[in-house]
Amino acid sequence: MARSASYGTEIEKLINLLAKLPGLGPRSARRAVLQLVKRKDSLMRPLAQALAEVAEHVHPCSQCGNLDTTDPCHICEDSRRDPGTICVIEDVADLWALERAGAYRGQYHVLGGTLSALDGIGPDDLTIDTLLERAASPDVQEIIIATNATVDGQTTAHYLTERLSTTGVRTSRLAHGVPVGGELDYLDDGTLMAALKSRRPF
Repeated sequence: MARSASYGTEIEKLINLLAKLPGLGPRSARRAVLQLVKRKDSLMRPLAQALAEVAEHVHPCSQCGNLDTTDPCHICEDSRRDPGTICVIEDVADLWALERAGAYRGQYHVLGGTLSALDGIGPDDLTIDTLLERAASPDVQEIIIATNATVDGQTTAHYLTERLSTTGVRTSRLAHGVPVGGELDYLDDGTLMAALKSRRPF
């Protein structure tokens, strides 16, 4: 971003940092910084304190990869959750999305991404070995592969299914297709194809 004479280097640095966040470009970052500066006591200082606390205390769970202030995380430590089911996701954001839905009460495993030949990401760059170790536990009965319906997500799912086939644990895949309330005319071709392939008896 070009240096502007309308604000100093401190503000410019903050704008540049915020602009790196997903969903925020330079224009949105400038608006956010302006609000922070206007509301120092009610917004900026509490935000700075919260950021410092998160940076100091939040870390990945050594068991599943979730982000929490405890290790193991509160999900892994929750005795009410089903230890026999592990849902494999790409990122912590996917874990948060599933938790918001409230429909899953098992354990998780965060891969840390997907296999991608173009980006040079191979099996050793993900937490696949840790997943295989967890799958070897006699408590685990099912692995749900919940990678995204992208080319890399599908490639990763196929690779995981192949690796997990030697463990004897049942593997399943999230269904992909027509969303609840969706109209066929508004769906893309890939979603329609996935819906047809995932059809079931009525």
